[in-house]
Amino acid sequence: MSFRIAVGGAAADAVRRSVPQLVADLVASGITAQDASLWGPGAEEESSKRLGWTQAVAVSRPLVAEIEALRDRLRAEGVRHIVLAGMGGSSLAPEVITRTAGVALTVLDSTEPGQVRAALADRLAETALVVSSKSGSTVETDSQRRVYEQAFRDAGIDPAARIVVVTDPGSPLDQAARAAGYRVFNADPQVGGRYSALTAFGLVPSGLAGVDIDGLLDEAESIELALAVDTPQNPGLVLGAAIAATSPLRDKLAIVADGTHIVGFADWAEQLIAESTGKEGTGILPVVLGTGAPELAGDLPDVQVVRLVDDAGDEIFADDDTDEIRVSGTLGAQLLVWEYATAVAGRLLGINPFDQPDVESAKIAARGLLDARPEPAPAAFVADGIEVRGTPEVIGASSDLVSAIDVLLEELPENGYLSVQAYVDRVAHPELAGLRDRLAARAGRPVTFGWGPRFLHSTGQFHKGGPAVGVFLQITEVPGDDLEIPERPFTFGQLIAAQASGDASVLAEHGRPVLTLTLTDPASNIPTLVDAVG
Repeated sequence: MSFRIAVGGAAADAVRRSVPQLVADLVASGITAQDASLWGPGAEEESSKRLGWTQAVAVSRPLVAEIEALRDRLRAEGVRHIVLAGMGGSSLAPEVITRTAGVALTVLDSTEPGQVRAALADRLAETALVVSSKSGSTVETDSQRRVYEQAFRDAGIDPAARIVVVTDPGSPLDQAARAAGYRVFNADPQVGGRYSALTAFGLVPSGLAGVDIDGLLDEAESIELALAVDTPQNPGLVLGAAIAATSPLRDKLAIVADGTHIVGFADWAEQLIAESTGKEGTGILPVVLGTGAPELAGDLPDVQVVRLVDDAGDEIFADDDTDEIRVSGTLGAQLLVWEYATAVAGRLLGINPFDQPDVESAKIAARGLLDARPEPAPAAFVADGIEVRGTPEVIGASSDLVSAIDVLLEELPENGYLSVQAYVDRVAHPELAGLRDRLAARAGRPVTFGWGPRFLHSTGQFHKGGPAVGVFLQITEVPGDDLEIPERPFTFGQLIAAQASGDASVLAEHGRPVLTLTLTDPASNIPTLVDAVG
């Protein structure tokens, strides 16, 4: 069997209480049969057009030969470097697929000008760009496409020979790409972005980069029958109940990669779970942790630990004497099981797991700022080159950088979490991710870390639609060298600034405390910030 799960403690109790009813309600076979009524009348319209992922393996099989043929052609033409322009579900699945396979793929899911410029400078003569957008109107992806088109032309390369598009049929991108002569792969429109790992969105960039995508589909296919049958051993039912039916609900899910061969899985699962469940004041917040779960996670009553391992036992489902969930399996099987489990979790939480009503609010706010392009609000104060802004409850009680961070942490409720959001060049400044552990040690509460703007297509839904218990630390930067977007009235620097400001304004409107720290010189400011965090 390609997937194993063992549960103990509160998760085991949840499974024993909830799975028999899920079996009696024929939930597993209903999901497989695409029964849109499983999540209630209010969700039925959306669910009816979002369940195609249950048939993704069969639908995607014919794509394999086409993708491999294109890969061979590109290689024959000297292409050795694949860049993916995509956000959210369009980038996170290919990232985990290629990293696990040990295959190189440059994932460009940022609007930070330095990061875009670095990608453009990397082997352009050997590069093909995959432009991946379900809606075909994603502003980040459109901007990345435009700048690559210009770079190819400037280098004397025909963009039509180097740009591959993945989008829904009939989208604006589909129409424009075909008119431009680009190679287009249409994805199944009956699949939402975060459930699209085994569709063209996951397979095209991964396959072009060199992954054995036929083998990946084989791995998923091996678990399909177990997921479709209404039995107490169904791994999708067991995992869904374990993460969403604890009583009281453990609504922070600490995902620990502990010896698994799968690289980066938690980042993909983070979007799937947070965006699917974080709405109507409820939800499950994934907290991505490194190897070895810290004691903090096990000590908090609202935290459920799930450990990704390479050996969870001999049975597909077993009780365990630890208070955690342990899962193991091949990547293809894991992708499909977690999709089923998230759909099950939505039913248990009483929400629609296929919509994202609060994601659009930040996009609208960012578009408004891009249209108006007002001067940035003045900083409340500047500390060693770091501009400090924030909501009144944070800034009003702050006098310097250290006190601003202290006040933000004081705003954390007993059942709260801190979200760190870094709108900076993650290639140039990966050390910022280390703030998560430092802040978690200080706060004694779960801390998430996201690179902006990519998290807006992921946990951004949970931040506004989930429980109102989050506090938010934004880290932005003044770009040292901005980058124009061809045929757009704004630059990449203006775009990422609008995205950060727009999200901060929406969080503030939802009553969430926000502290924004703008680095004017990241090289010197980051050590100062680290010292202030302690």
